[in-house]
Amino acid sequence: MPQFRTIAVGELNLRVAVEGEGPLVLMVHGFPESWFSWRHQIGPIAAAGFTAAALDVRGYGGSDKPRPVAAYAMERMVADVAGAVEALSPGAPAVLIGHDWGAPIVWNSALIRPDRVRAVAGLSVPYLGVAQRSFSHMIEEVFTSRGKFFYQHYFQAEGVAEAEMEADVRGALRRFYYAISGDAPDGTWPADKVVGDTLLHRLPDPDPFPAWLTRADLDYFVGEFEASGFRGPINRYRNHDRDFDYLKPFQGRTIDQPSLFIGGERDLVLSMLGRGDLVAMMKTQLTDLRGADILPGCGHWTQQERPEAVNARLLAWLRGL
Repeated sequence: MPQFRTIAVGELNLRVAVEGEGPLVLMVHGFPESWFSWRHQIGPIAAAGFTAAALDVRGYGGSDKPRPVAAYAMERMVADVAGAVEALSPGAPAVLIGHDWGAPIVWNSALIRPDRVRAVAGLSVPYLGVAQRSFSHMIEEVFTSRGKFFYQHYFQAEGVAEAEMEADVRGALRRFYYAISGDAPDGTWPADKVVGDTLLHRLPDPDPFPAWLTRADLDYFVGEFEASGFRGPINRYRNHDRDFDYLKPFQGRTIDQPSLFIGGERDLVLSMLGRGDLVAMMKTQLTDLRGADILPGCGHWTQQERPEAVNARLLAWLRGL
């Protein structure tokens, strides 16, 4: 079983679940999750001869939770990862694995701090290079200006989404997790939502929930968010312009460490990116891409929905480094 450690990474402390001995593999979760999202990966990675570590991103779980929006900018996230690597593996770089928001965090950590990153894997969110404009402009152009709901636009008003999620944490997590899972029928996330709708508007609460998330699993997540709230997690979405300014000097730079991508065939993140050849696009930005798999029937919660398939791919890649 992993042991919790609290590590100092500069301006704050992070909680990390750690198991095993050997080269460091640091896992970074997404929204709205926790170190616990990697519960199926920690043991197998440790058993394969690595130090498996899964952190609570700032704002989550047992990690510190600064209040300012700017405290959740990508620059701070990259610094947290670099600090965690140094604390857990002094003087030696780590392998990073990230899912959802954790994927951009580890991709950008590999890009900006190659001294701390020997290899990098992203789940759900592919790496397509440093953006040429702020994501907030794309949201306005594609969604908001046309009256279409987009959750990241809804998240911009401080306190609004937090209040909706915190009013019934269990129900909110159940509905959100299910709606973008591979088990939800097409259309479960309504494509016709409009500006003014809320995040959970018309999202069903399944009964029973798909087997990949047990009652005990959900209980853990609920306990974490009932204690922490959602301000820190949602603040990550309020930094698109800051992130663009921070990353702009790195436009044109590639990620040259060994890399891996795993996605889900039914993940709405991939459908948002269109129907282009994602692997071909990633290869222009990831010069040592050693695998890119799309798991049949899998939704957004990649390593939770398909732990055996994900572990097989991760372990083969790790052993080949």
